[in-house]
Amino acid sequence: MASFGERVVGAMTLKASTFQEIEHDQTAMGQAVGVIVLAAVSLGLGNLYWGGITGIITGIITSLLAYGVWAVVVWLVGTKVMPDPATKADLPETFRTIGFAASPGVLGIITIIPILGWLILFGIYIWQIAAMVVAVREVLDYTDTIKAVIVVVIGFLAYLVVGVIMGMMFAGGAIMSGALS
Repeated sequence: MASFGERVVGAMTLKASTFQEIEHDQTAMGQAVGVIVLAAVSLGLGNLYWGGITGIITGIITSLLAYGVWAVVVWLVGTKVMPDPATKADLPETFRTIGFAASPGVLGIITIIPILGWLILFGIYIWQIAAMVVAVREVLDYTDTIKAVIVVVIGFLAYLVVGVIMGMMFAGGAIMSGALS
């Protein structure tokens, strides 16, 4: 069994075998949550100037909720709407497997680089989506990568909706408290 660090690197290098191992390791839920939190903190630190400590905390909460919704949507669409004959994933294994797809986000602190930060951030997001496609293909036992891409896109739209709603809630709270006056 690979260590936590080896799993993070395996997910970052898009190794299908890493995602398969995570899928079958029922004790990896804490690690998956850890990856999501580490990625959120790192991306938050990269954007520290704009969000401050509150932005980091908001990012962690939003990331955990949004990944939870993404996992539920991926699981529902992948197992109920678009399953392959071999598909037999449950929600916990889906969450922990796609949680590791956040691994490229642990490099998010480098987005603090002026001017290049936005380009790097875009690259990290694309990398995370690629990792998500591999994770979904493996956890849902798909033989067709295009099917995994479709499920990821549907889940990503739900992820974005949660992120926007959470962002509006936190910004609204900040405005109401006078923090953004």
